[in-house]
Amino acid sequence: MRARAFHPIFITGDSGNGKTFQVEQACALEGREYLRVNITEETDEDDLIGGFRLKDGETVFELGPVVVAMLRGAVLLIDEIDLASPKILCLQSIMEGGSLVIKKLGITITPASGFTIFATANTKGRGSADGKFVGANLLNEAFLERFPITIEQAYPSVATEKKILRNVFKKGDLYVTDVLCAVY
Repeated sequence: MRARAFHPIFITGDSGNGKTFQVEQACALEGREYLRVNITEETDEDDLIGGFRLKDGETVFELGPVVVAMLRGAVLLIDEIDLASPKILCLQSIMEGGSLVIKKLGITITPASGFTIFATANTKGRGSADGKFVGANLLNEAFLERFPITIEQAYPSVATEKKILRNVFKKGDLYVTDVLCAVY
């Protein structure tokens, strides 16, 4: 992140282990702007790239979060990407570090320096056959290959969780910290 190079990273792991928070905090530590877009199975090109909207009685094109991040050189966090449908493939050229043609406008957007992408998921893009993550979909293999780095994030160890809790409650009631840590 410090190098401001384009290098998409896919972070996978069970729900609630801090995947999104990790990216948010890394951006805060590095002073990087980041935009977060949450994915659902209904997310499409219009939601990501942008589309025409009615404003003050006129139809105008409003840029989506992907294009805004590209223009600003920001970090784009695509959260819960394994909930996406094949409509997410509109990001193919962007995932290769290239420009984006907004077909509806006939313009090309070239990413500013520093633009990069992080994606989080619970299932590595392979769906959830056991029903643990209902709604998780299979992602296109060619799309997944555009993430040169995949990080499998596990829950922290008990010792690390204790340290986190002690830091969180450091300014508060020490009795609460001792009680919470005793549970572990």
